[in-house]
Amino acid sequence: DSIVFRDLVAVAKDLSYRIICNPEDVTMVLELPASWDDFLNQLKGKERHEIRRKLRRLDEAAQVNFRVVDNPDDVAREIDTFLALFKLNRSDKLEFMSDQRAAFFRALASEMADARILRLFFLDLDDVPAAAVMCFDYRSTLYLYNNGYDIQHKSLSVGLLSKIFTIKESIKRGKTTYDFLKGPESYKRRLGGKPVQLFRCRLDLG
Repeated sequence: DSIVFRDLVAVAKDLSYRIICNPEDVTMVLELPASWDDFLNQLKGKERHEIRRKLRRLDEAAQVNFRVVDNPDDVAREIDTFLALFKLNRSDKLEFMSDQRAAFFRALASEMADARILRLFFLDLDDVPAAAVMCFDYRSTLYLYNNGYDIQHKSLSVGLLSKIFTIKESIKRGKTTYDFLKGPESYKRRLGGKPVQLFRCRLDLG
């Protein structure tokens, strides 16, 4: 359904340009039901049980607060918290997040917040940020862009649960689609995501 694949390819061919489109990867898309209970009920029994068990463990371990930051001024203050959590949970993310890339993330967050598209979600345990998720909210869809969490809370599954909380929030806000974006990671399937083919299109203007 992308404009490039649906429309640009045909235009390029009409203009006698050479265009090649090849399958590259998949994005995982979840069609959201009307309520949180409906979401849980559409999962397999094992996944539904695991989510409820993880949520109970989290509630027993700390005071839990899940919050959304979307005001541009608040985003400017909180983006460094997101970046810090991004670098805490995996060594490859720490290596990836160079000063140059961090500057890009700050600029991206600022522009998207001004456009009222960015949503930063934070999972706080005892008033301390334990996990964060960066999403884009556009029309009827919430797009999961990136996340990070404090590895000391790994046993509480804060990385996964923070994403699950964004699904719950999407349902609450009346969204109809949750897009996990590129990659076929198994957790996306377990949460109900279905694969949608992605293509890379190369247009030769020579």
